[in-house]
Amino acid sequence: MTATARALWTTGPGRFEIRSQSLPVPGDGEVLVTTLQTAVSRGTETLIATGSVPESEYQRMKAPFQEGDFPFPVKYGYAAVGQTPDGTRVFALHPHQDRFVLPRAALRPVPDTVPTARAVLAANMETALNVLWDAGAGPGDRITVIGAGLVGLLAARLARRLPGAVVQIVDRDAGRGDQARALDLDFRAPDAATPDRDIVINASASGAGLDQALALAGFEATVVEASWHGSRPVSLHLGHGFHARRLRLISSQVGHVAAGRRARLTHADRLDMALGLLDDPVLDALVVDAVAFDQAPARLPGHLSGTGPDPALTGTVLRLIY
Repeated sequence: MTATARALWTTGPGRFEIRSQSLPVPGDGEVLVTTLQTAVSRGTETLIATGSVPESEYQRMKAPFQEGDFPFPVKYGYAAVGQTPDGTRVFALHPHQDRFVLPRAALRPVPDTVPTARAVLAANMETALNVLWDAGAGPGDRITVIGAGLVGLLAARLARRLPGAVVQIVDRDAGRGDQARALDLDFRAPDAATPDRDIVINASASGAGLDQALALAGFEATVVEASWHGSRPVSLHLGHGFHARRLRLISSQVGHVAAGRRARLTHADRLDMALGLLDDPVLDALVVDAVAFDQAPARLPGHLSGTGPDPALTGTVLRLIY
């Protein structure tokens, strides 16, 4: 009999369904993985679910093992933790699916010290790590992160671990303060943020957040745009002191290893580092929201729009349990 798997597909704006499909027999160098949990990336998967990927980015936005084409229907996702037949836990950049077959080289071992619920954060941690590399953050830097979503919280937590760094995280939603404080972060409302920063990272996915990042940056500081706005236009105020303060505005995107390390590190190296950085029990505050895989079509629309059962969990990751 042909083996089958069940996968989550986005079939239209805010519409999801679980479809069955045949599963290939593992060939040489391939491994069957039984999924334990996957994570839903609120930022990226919201853009997918709303059909907001610009046509010019269809190829660049493809997940590694995506099926279907943008805008719909598409099988998307990139944060799966599963188990191989010998009992090894692995992380893979695979869509939401209960079983899958991949080349062994596409699977990264999960450290024994990192529980499965935390391991699903690996892709987000990889993004946050790349952001700090792009920013050139170092010991003693005064760093502000705009946006207390998942990537913003992880980037701020990593920055907090730099010796002598002074880190703030800023969000207009006071409800996100609980997650930030659980990560031992200095949470501020926008009007209480400290100016004259060395590095400001915008992870808010909003033009207003990027504008504030420019306003908080000190002389010759670096502003990193870590958000991706999809097809939404963003206008900036580049007058005032933008030129006089000689600000440096750069983008950060996880598709490439940060330039300063690209010659020495592969994508697999970076993902292994991200998995190791998840050996931080404080991060359990971000993995409190979970639903059964079968419930995903009903729960995802509310989760991605922020109108779910507990909108206060906007800084946490939704895990699908298999």
